[in-house]
Amino acid sequence: MHVVIDHQSPTPPYEQVRSQIADQARTGELPVGRKLPTVRALAEELGLAANTVARAYRELEADGVVETRGRAGTTVAPTGDTSHRLAATAAAEYAARTARLGLTRDEALSTLLAALDEAYGR
Repeated sequence: MHVVIDHQSPTPPYEQVRSQIADQARTGELPVGRKLPTVRALAEELGLAANTVARAYRELEADGVVETRGRAGTTVAPTGDTSHRLAATAAAEYAARTARLGLTRDEALSTLLAALDEAYGR
């Protein structure tokens, strides 16, 4: 696992850690079942506070990218199906909510596309 923190970046360090680990898991560079360093060890290696790395790990776990099993540590989860399932659930919740709010399909789609552009930095 290779994580580099750009201290000049406007992106918070926890998000840099989260996104780099997520990308490496998605591409297979971090294979399923690979044990990640402890929060403390990675924080020390990167020169970050342990809470910063812990937040990244929590968000990765919430996204289904990693699994934490207490003292057994944190490992890369099988993300393919999990990522798509979580995205489909979020999309269904968004669609239902925009319909309840009375937005048209085009309005909901326009709002979603703007949010995606912002999330992907476009």
